[in-house]
Amino acid sequence: MNVKEKDAKYIADTYARFPVVIKSGKGSLLYGEDGKEYIDLGTGIAVNTFGAADSEWINAVTAQLGKLQHSSNLYYIEPDTLLAEMLCERTGMKKVFFSNSGAEANECAIKAARKYAAEKKGAEYNTIITLKNSFHGRTITTLAATGQDEFHNDFLPLTAGFDYAEANNTEDLKEKVAANKTAAIMFECVQGEGGVLPLEPDFVKAIAEIAEREDILMIADEVQTGNGRTGELYAYMNYGITPDIVTTAKGLGGGLPIGATMLGEKVKDVFTPGTHGSTFGGNPVCCAGAVNILSRITDEVLEGVKERSRFIKSELENAPGVKSVTGMGLMLGVETEKNASEIINECMNNGVLVIKAKNKIRLLPALNIPMEQLAKAIAVFKKACGGE
Repeated sequence: MNVKEKDAKYIADTYARFPVVIKSGKGSLLYGEDGKEYIDLGTGIAVNTFGAADSEWINAVTAQLGKLQHSSNLYYIEPDTLLAEMLCERTGMKKVFFSNSGAEANECAIKAARKYAAEKKGAEYNTIITLKNSFHGRTITTLAATGQDEFHNDFLPLTAGFDYAEANNTEDLKEKVAANKTAAIMFECVQGEGGVLPLEPDFVKAIAEIAEREDILMIADEVQTGNGRTGELYAYMNYGITPDIVTTAKGLGGGLPIGATMLGEKVKDVFTPGTHGSTFGGNPVCCAGAVNILSRITDEVLEGVKERSRFIKSELENAPGVKSVTGMGLMLGVETEKNASEIINECMNNGVLVIKAKNKIRLLPALNIPMEQLAKAIAVFKKACGGE
């Protein structure tokens, strides 16, 4: 049997895979088993921050593999300490809990918010307000936090204690906060799986004002938006706010699984020994990779993200077959006149890999994709949309 046949026989049928077997890659170029070259505008859904087989990242990970691949969290290890220090210094957060994924990072944030509220106000203050059209993960609890019924229906009953406000509707948010004994408001600055939709600045400002006035926590879910993706280190920095808890994953590890829950001043000491944990959280190899990635997301790289974003928008806005372009930085959603799946297939046939978010094409290239490759890929994309 070939790879596709073995996949069908042995792997759970949870993914509608594209008909491509990826064998290798370098930077923003990927290669199929047939040798066909593709320009990658998906980066493993915003994971391969500096592209495939990045040499600096490989060296950092390999060096750590030669020292120690794992140690339990019963002992001190250097890589997670260095990474936590870097995250805190660059965000103003105070402490970090490491896990293995975005869903786990969000679970930790929910636990932290509920424990903090219970200790400060009482155990009945446990509701987390999230936004309709949000996506926070696929565990039973993070599905409950996700404000999309389509993700809920097959897995009821979900974890209780969540309510959903309309995004960009301040009055609805106020009503939801008032109607519940609220522990926190949790939000994505750009709703990724919801269609790459940025929150309006005035609404984010309102979240901060309501949280301060009502003495509830702000949780920024930066699983997809974080680590330079939007042109700032974390997307909330585009809005001039300071969350109490920030979660991230995906691009932090550069290709290895890692999640991080950053705890601000209010909640920095909410966890005590035994109240939370993870066997693989803070894995030294994953953390060594993340230290390398984070150290390279410089002001110059962030300016490069903005430059590439401006280029893509200038090429696609008002282009034939394009209805709209939304998003920030190199996290963009393109609504097209043609069906998104048709465009994905046409791009794939012509050597460009893109993915979907609802009815849109989602563009998530490497932060450092060479401009020549980006221009070539966008030309293919424009033609697929209906251009010449």
